[in-house]
Amino acid sequence: MRTQEFLSLLRENADKNLLFEYKEGKTVGANYHITEVKNVTIDSVDCGTGSDFWKETIIQLWESPKEFDKKEYMSAFKALGILNKVDKLKPMEKEVEVKFEYGNPDFHTAQLFVNDYLSEGENLILKLGVEKTDCKAKEECGVPAEANTGENKEDRCAPDSACC
Repeated sequence: MRTQEFLSLLRENADKNLLFEYKEGKTVGANYHITEVKNVTIDSVDCGTGSDFWKETIIQLWESPKEFDKKEYMSAFKALGILNKVDKLKPMEKEVEVKFEYGNPDFHTAQLFVNDYLSEGENLILKLGVEKTDCKAKEECGVPAEANTGENKEDRCAPDSACC
C-alpha cells in the first residue's frame, strides 16, 4: 500500500477505530501509540552486484505499558491528525510503500507490509504481514526458482561465483 492510499483510507474511515492485525488473529493492543514516522531511502547493492534505490514510509507502533488495560483504540481521525502534523514538519513521500514497524514480547520487531484492510462495523483493520527475504540476483548467482521454497538445500553461491 502506498502512503497516499493509507492517508486516503484514514480520511474515508475517520469515524472508525484503527486496528492493526500483525499476525492472523493477533492485533496490536489498544494501548498503541504512533511513536515515529520515518522517511526512509534505501540505496542498495544485491549479491549479484545489481544496484537499486527506493523510498519507503515507516510508521512505528508502540504499546504503552502504562496503558496496558486500555480498551479504546485510536481513531483513524486521530491517526490522520498525527500524520498530517508530521507531514508539515517533514513532508512524507506519498507515492512510496508504507510499512509499519512493530514488535512485542511474543512477536519479533519487524517492518510489516499492508497486505489488506477490512472496514467492519466501527473498525478499520489493517492486515499486516512480513515478506521473506529473497535473493534478487537468482539468475546471476545460479539459484533456481525452487531454491526459494526451501526444498533445495544445495548451496548455489560458491565463493568463486558471481554471487557475494
